[in-house]
Amino acid sequence: MIRIALLAADGCEEIEALTVVDLLRRAGMDTDIISISESKAVTGSHRIVFGAEKRFDDVDMNDYDALILPGGMPGTNNLATHTGVCTALKDFAAAGKLLAAICAAPSVLGGLGILEGRKATCYPGFEPKLAGAEVYADNVVADGNIITSRGMGTAIEFGLAIIEYFADSEVVNELAAAIMYR
Repeated sequence: MIRIALLAADGCEEIEALTVVDLLRRAGMDTDIISISESKAVTGSHRIVFGAEKRFDDVDMNDYDALILPGGMPGTNNLATHTGVCTALKDFAAAGKLLAAICAAPSVLGGLGILEGRKATCYPGFEPKLAGAEVYADNVVADGNIITSRGMGTAIEFGLAIIEYFADSEVVNELAAAIMYR
């Protein structure tokens, strides 16, 4: 079974985190919200507190097939300065495992050199932080094992793109219809 980890930092954009997890779970994908702080309680950028199932220090990242980074501030900065997160992202990139980032979070991948020679998108204004990437203004950009998206308003499309990476378009279309997206 596919195992997916969403890395939640204090200050993340709540919609980008929770919408994606909701969609993945509706598609039957084993998805964990993993807090990168000492607490399982995550306080989003709009002061909404939600619970993670696990803490980063308590999991083996090798058990996962994909890592998802929600954006938001200062959540993106918290992800970028977390040594363990950066190591995991580099390891996943080297192994060809899926990395997905939305809003400002693609800048974390850019800062690690993971987007070099890849197509990507991000929240407007963060383009210079996508070092070496071919930058697009599309809502979602998929390039091999990298999926990036622009922001809160594109969270459903982003989540569906992640599902399509692991499943077929029929699963995506059925889920999109069930949630009244298409």
